[in-house]
Amino acid sequence: MSAVIETAVAKLAEKISGFDGVAKFVIPGEGAIMVDGAGVRAGDDPADVTLTAEAGVFQDMLEGALNPTTAFMTGKLSIDGNMGLAMRLGAALA
Repeated sequence: MSAVIETAVAKLAEKISGFDGVAKFVIPGEGAIMVDGAGVRAGDDPADVTLTAEAGVFQDMLEGALNPTTAFMTGKLSIDGNMGLAMRLGAALA
């Protein structure tokens, strides 16, 4: 597992708990992170929604320097799947 994924898993675990869907964050060249009712972990399983962003964009969202909605609207974040779940994740990250 890459250091980027390890750091992102730890930061996401601080922000998200009790998520009732299955989401995957994909960081190209680094790996993927799963978020579900069991918590946050590195993995690449099927998901209800998949969010894809470069490592720097993902880091800025985790640190609060970039709003997830803004990232999506400017094309820095792509979303495939359940937009309702994506919006709930965005609210948790903001």
